[in-house]
Amino acid sequence: MTTISNNKELRDFIIGLPKTELHLHIEGTLEPGMIFSLAQRNGVTLPYASEQALRDAYAFTDLQSFLDLYYAGAGVLLTEQDFHDMTIAYLKRAHADGARHVEIMFDPQTHTVRGVPIDTVFQGLASAARQARSQWGISSYFILSFLRHLSEEDAFATLEQALPLRKDYADLWIAIGLDSAERGNPPEKFARVYAKCRELGFRLVAHAGEEGPPDYVRDALDLLKVERIDHGVRSEEDPALMQRLAEMQMPLTVCPLSNLKLCVFDSMEQHNIARLLRQGLRVTVNSDDPAYFGGYLVDNYLAIAQSLDLGRDDLGVLARNSILASFLPDSDKQSLLNELDNYLAKHNVI
Repeated sequence: MTTISNNKELRDFIIGLPKTELHLHIEGTLEPGMIFSLAQRNGVTLPYASEQALRDAYAFTDLQSFLDLYYAGAGVLLTEQDFHDMTIAYLKRAHADGARHVEIMFDPQTHTVRGVPIDTVFQGLASAARQARSQWGISSYFILSFLRHLSEEDAFATLEQALPLRKDYADLWIAIGLDSAERGNPPEKFARVYAKCRELGFRLVAHAGEEGPPDYVRDALDLLKVERIDHGVRSEEDPALMQRLAEMQMPLTVCPLSNLKLCVFDSMEQHNIARLLRQGLRVTVNSDDPAYFGGYLVDNYLAIAQSLDLGRDDLGVLARNSILASFLPDSDKQSLLNELDNYLAKHNVI
């Protein structure tokens, strides 16, 4: 294993790695400062006296305690400009972290239930994505994600609302996802809407195996026919599932700081991403909801490198996995893989 001598050298190496981010909820990038700024712009009253008071509320005990605050924070998003400002702020940060491509999850149901038109959401996200592609060369895809605590009928209704917009955003909206609370909301609940989305040609992902059991990972594969598992860390509890994931090279989009903040693991030293990597699973590093969980993409790489004694070769494999697991065309993947190989060779990583 190739080691790194100090934190600055390590951070600089991670920033330089050509890589992608595949598990990022755009509503989860709303920093307290932006929440207050948008609230003031839109005349929204917040139940917190200051940014610090809001930050102090980020003491989560589980996924649901986070989601309650997450949905409240999203309430400041009302206009196309709001969605643009939120998205461009994230993309600027991702570019600074060395991401070449990102696949962004968004939750239209969080906004349409508040009376925000779905085309307002699309327009704001897309204008930011296209600006970032032109300005910084960072590409984006969108993953429209259904909220699993709502009904499948609601998911179908959201899909019907969104489909007329597909032609206008064909360069961006390519995938469907499933997020929110796993408990009591198994993958089978959304089997019909996923079958419809598959018929329509969307790429498919789903959250499973974060707070839900390994069976949810298996059902996401078998019933939803997903191409990636978001999280998936509890797969380790089922050796047969682990073997299957390794043989399939099924990508897992792991979010270390999120797992720590939501008490999936008691400490970063206990996190299983290094074990999953060493057992041949195609694990990737991502930031999930970085404004709430204390770190963006590089922060997550840095946290596991320091706590789990990962060297430059390990970090290179994780970056490679992120490229291979993306939904980029093969030619674009190969260009990024070539860039990564040259970068690793330059740093004497075999």
